[in-house]
Amino acid sequence: MELEPAVRTALRFQRYDPQPEIEGVFYQPLRKHRSLEGSFMEYLRLEGGKVGGLPAAFEAAQISLSWAVPGRVNAFHLHPKRTQDELWCVLEGELLVWLVDVREGSRTQGARRKQVLSGEAPGLLHVPTGVAHGYKAGSRGALLLYAMNSQFDPADPNEGRLPWDHFGAELWEEDRG
Repeated sequence: MELEPAVRTALRFQRYDPQPEIEGVFYQPLRKHRSLEGSFMEYLRLEGGKVGGLPAAFEAAQISLSWAVPGRVNAFHLHPKRTQDELWCVLEGELLVWLVDVREGSRTQGARRKQVLSGEAPGLLHVPTGVAHGYKAGSRGALLLYAMNSQFDPADPNEGRLPWDHFGAELWEEDRG
């Protein structure tokens, strides 16, 4: 089809390439059972603290909730003092999550991956120790439920923070089509 030259020059196409692999990161969709009366979803199936049905071993030590107001950027952080892997699940709203492998010597060192988490289609996102992570809440905000294999210690917090734009401010820019 012939297009006006200015349109042809400005035209871009959306890409649907798979996100880059980061060693230890996985996403596992959850099944939300819906009916006219409401819905039901199983978050984790535990046996002695160990989570079943995952592609990697995970023993839950703490489960927490985080509420994010619309547009909130909460980035970047990691857990450098002790092992702290996390399983994230958005129950309401949406989060644009960025993951960056900063582990020295990892086979995926430097890889950056984005993942959209939504309460409409919930799933588990596994964030391993050494992967910097952060999110931007969507226009409705978000409710994030997450399990950790380490407990929070207010006397010795394991929350290392990087500037929100450490890996580039463009990660958090609004997509205006």
